[in-house]
Amino acid sequence: VRMPQGVTVVEKTTTNDNKIAVFYDVENSDQCRRVREKITEYDLEVSKLIPAAYNSRVFQDPEDEYALPENTIIPRMVILNSEGDKTTLEGSEEITQYLDEMNGIVAAASDNDVVREGDLLGASKEIAGDVWEEVGMILASAFRLGRGNEVASCAMIQKTERPQKPLILYSYEGNQFCRLVREVLTELDLVYELKSCGKGSPRREELAMLTGGSTQCPFLVDPNHPSGALQMTESGDIVAYLYKTYAAWTPPTNTFKPVSEYIMPLLKPAFQFSAPLMAGSNNNEDESQYKEDIDKAKEEIEQNIASHPVVIYTYSLSPFCSEAVAVLDSLDIDYKEISLGMEWLPGLIDSDGGAQTRVALGQMTDQTSLPHIFVNKKSLGGLYSGTPGLISSLEQSTFFDMLKDPVATSEPEPTAI
Repeated sequence: VRMPQGVTVVEKTTTNDNKIAVFYDVENSDQCRRVREKITEYDLEVSKLIPAAYNSRVFQDPEDEYALPENTIIPRMVILNSEGDKTTLEGSEEITQYLDEMNGIVAAASDNDVVREGDLLGASKEIAGDVWEEVGMILASAFRLGRGNEVASCAMIQKTERPQKPLILYSYEGNQFCRLVREVLTELDLVYELKSCGKGSPRREELAMLTGGSTQCPFLVDPNHPSGALQMTESGDIVAYLYKTYAAWTPPTNTFKPVSEYIMPLLKPAFQFSAPLMAGSNNNEDESQYKEDIDKAKEEIEQNIASHPVVIYTYSLSPFCSEAVAVLDSLDIDYKEISLGMEWLPGLIDSDGGAQTRVALGQMTDQTSLPHIFVNKKSLGGLYSGTPGLISSLEQSTFFDMLKDPVATSEPEPTAI
């Protein structure tokens, strides 16, 4: 969206020994993005890039090594010269102007910068340029709305592992795959060293030596790995590694939470109305058979949830179910998955008792939608919704308490739908 900004290294008119010692940054911030584009274009390194979202450690923990006062302006940068003197800058305008001057790039007034009397064309060009700049920034943030702007709950649990040494990331601003990694570094509140590798950067030769010839970005080095410095390419692999190593669990895709909170409750009456019909409740000729089928389904549910500490009922085509299974996988626990077919719709739900099990779940827990998770025979609910739901139980640090203490759990009481 912002190309060609933050992609290619520009020719500088001067060189100096000034270093960026610290850069406080929020990935999905327009103001921070302007600074990161300059870092790429001037081929700079950042010794310590510190995530500074509103709920990050720098604002929430006064004892944190990099703690800041609550009203600190972000972005914030500390420049260190060859003599060890520090220059602290705040705000994108102050930082970018300093970087321009530090690298010998000083914007000179052009014909378009001076509006002469009657020079409507020059004025319109200037206005159009400013508008396009703002539109580009808005689109760049909207493209990944909700990502890279706050610390995720999976990284705020006290037991979450923290790296002793900063990670090292070879990256450049205009690369979408680098952005995916930087978003997660912000969301996990991980300090890292940024080695800018835009097109034309001599640092790409350094990267090629590390990779055996490839200059592909992103490239992550974790000096904290038990077996030595771990090196990784491919954004997907890096993101998975970061969650596995520095998060309590791998969070679901952001879009699922608002859907669960605002849309699914509207559909609940339809689910509860359709479930008995699909299971045969409208078969007036054999009501006893319907009741017998539901009672049998309840017995099977009781047997299943008693046979394993964690049981999850799913549909194979449901994205909510897939996300819930992925979260359970990231917890490194053993669980039992029971599929009721592809989806709840006629022809997709399992013809061998799937509809009856759905009704039975509804009568036992007041929830017919899937996924449905049980921990030590207690209904936890779905991904977000339920009592209290998988993600909520992890955020509240109650999931593992339920798993470790079966005595504290109780069987769900039947609830009529």
